[in-house]
Amino acid sequence: MASRHSRVRQLQRRRAVPCGLALLLAAAAAVSGVEGAFQCPAKDGQYEDPKQCDKFYDCDGGVPTEKLCPDGLVFDPTIRKQNKCDQPFNVDCGDRIELQPPKGNAHCPRKNGFFAHPDPSVCNKFYNCIEGEYIETACTPGLHFDEYQGICVWPDTAARQGCSATDKKLKDGFECPKDAQADGNGQAVAHPKFAHPEDCQKFYVCLNGVEPRELGCSLGEVYNEEDQKCDAPENVAGCEDWYKDSPEVGAKGGKPKKQRK
Repeated sequence: MASRHSRVRQLQRRRAVPCGLALLLAAAAAVSGVEGAFQCPAKDGQYEDPKQCDKFYDCDGGVPTEKLCPDGLVFDPTIRKQNKCDQPFNVDCGDRIELQPPKGNAHCPRKNGFFAHPDPSVCNKFYNCIEGEYIETACTPGLHFDEYQGICVWPDTAARQGCSATDKKLKDGFECPKDAQADGNGQAVAHPKFAHPEDCQKFYVCLNGVEPRELGCSLGEVYNEEDQKCDAPENVAGCEDWYKDSPEVGAKGGKPKKQRK
């Protein structure tokens, strides 16, 4: 028997995002014709087709009505609510590996679901498709979209091939240190910050510890590396006179010095 992961590939599993799901679940469409071989159980309700994961039967008084989930969703008999269609990554279809023909378009392989970017080198973006309309969404910096789990994960977990490398170095040469920055409790800091070597007003932040960004404090403040925040110049050694004589900051004024002390 194939592993569940291989079944995921067979079913073209795609992760759902909770927003808008209720509207999709309410849209299960009735299909004309009933498979004569299906026999309703004694109790009325909704029952899965034995072969097709997005097909189910609504039994009323012992009479089955064949229905399909919205394209891209599959039927989960374990859901207790009325609408039992869900995203494939949430459902173990077992041997129900057949699906209705896709009704997608150039951006959405199926009308509903989350799908990898069509450019295989773009691993940090994905499409959220709702009834054939798509929204391009970016992962948190440093993560890749895993189309089989439906979430953004670390690149080594996603294990996608052909991803283009993101720029890990800023124009001024700054790179995020390889060693993780720890807080007072010894825990790794998620988005560590670092002082700029020459400009007291600027600092760097490493998103998820890997992607560098240059940021700056408000005019009149400088970055306090010890406290990891923007602060008054007099509280930061070497930056006390950073705004000296600058009319832009009033009494504290001053054009920034070319190099911090």
